[in-house]
Amino acid sequence: MRTDWIDAYCLGKKGVKQDYKQEWQATRAMIGGKMFAMRGGDKNGQPIITVKLLPEFGARLREEYDAIVPGYYMNKTHWNSLYLDADVSEELLKSMLDQSYSLVLRSLSKKMQQQIENKA
Repeated sequence: MRTDWIDAYCLGKKGVKQDYKQEWQATRAMIGGKMFAMRGGDKNGQPIITVKLLPEFGARLREEYDAIVPGYYMNKTHWNSLYLDADVSEELLKSMLDQSYSLVLRSLSKKMQQQIENKA
């Protein structure tokens, strides 16, 4: 899977900021100070991206794709990791990123949601 588009895709969403967490050796996409995507590696250095999904959707994807596993070092119910060297479509990853962004955005206060939505 090509991965060069992921950062620009995440940063193209309203209110998103990105940082690099040195101790995790991972790039995080954040909204309102909360992470919705983290790209790094597993314990063997294999590239992964971890996103928040509705539990039912995440469980279904884990059953369907070997490359999607419970969130690496995250809550296994809500977070899922996708191995980026796998044969999974960009369309599916975009859908996962969209859902993660939406879930985290909705978890923010109404005031913060409005501030993000009203940004140009």
